[in-house]
Amino acid sequence: MMKTIHLNHSNLEEWQKKASPTVMALGCFDGLHYGHCAVINTAYQKANEKQVPLSVMSFFPHPKTVISKGKVHVHYLMPLAEKEAKLREMGVDTFYIVEFNREFAGLSPEQFVGEYLNGLGVVHAVAGFDFTYGSRGSGNLERLKQDSCGRIDVTKVEKVELRGEKISSTCIRERLIKGKVSELLEFLGQYYKTECEWNGETFRLYPYYTLPAPGRYEVTLNHRSGSFNREIIIANDGKTLQCTGDIPLFLKGKLTIDWKKEISESRKVRIS
Repeated sequence: MMKTIHLNHSNLEEWQKKASPTVMALGCFDGLHYGHCAVINTAYQKANEKQVPLSVMSFFPHPKTVISKGKVHVHYLMPLAEKEAKLREMGVDTFYIVEFNREFAGLSPEQFVGEYLNGLGVVHAVAGFDFTYGSRGSGNLERLKQDSCGRIDVTKVEKVELRGEKISSTCIRERLIKGKVSELLEFLGQYYKTECEWNGETFRLYPYYTLPAPGRYEVTLNHRSGSFNREIIIANDGKTLQCTGDIPLFLKGKLTIDWKKEISESRKVRIS
């Protein structure tokens, strides 16, 4: 059973005392696309080789939001609960969610590695080729072993590409903003999903998801009672959803929407 630990400066020492040797995958991992999965699967293999548990360290809220003092609004692709569920399926033993605040952002690279990696028993760190850490992102994988005083081995996972384009959370967000949901299957390995509550009349989107651009979409509505193919319109406000066909009343409650294909151009749909 995977353990989730919300980590901050106040409880760090407590978890350091309980730490044991681990291989750790590092990154924000928003959306858990193919690039992220390559990092975590590589860490899983290293953990098996070393016969130690596998841990994942992520950061919340998104560093860009904190560093910009709230001026940059990040469109999240996946809430923490869904991320936890997928990491559990991937064989992760411990999921550290580090509170990213101004104090944490100010740590030197040596402080971050000493307190959050050495201090938590990391013997091998795995991250994407562009992972940085420490104040102003001045730490990188080339210097991590040195910053750990030689105690941590490092594996760099090279760029995962699709037709020459790096698979990233940014490129997924860009496609959502343009309404190009049909292209996301190749980046995520599944349709882009959002969860919501349907009360029989209106949809209420759960937090930390990003809706596609206004427009008409072919979707699948998933409920514990079954799945139904429908068309959904996202209004010009970017928030209001309307299904073009009837939804059985027994589907009231939590729904997962698989966004499969854009039907009409975005930003040209009105809901009267």
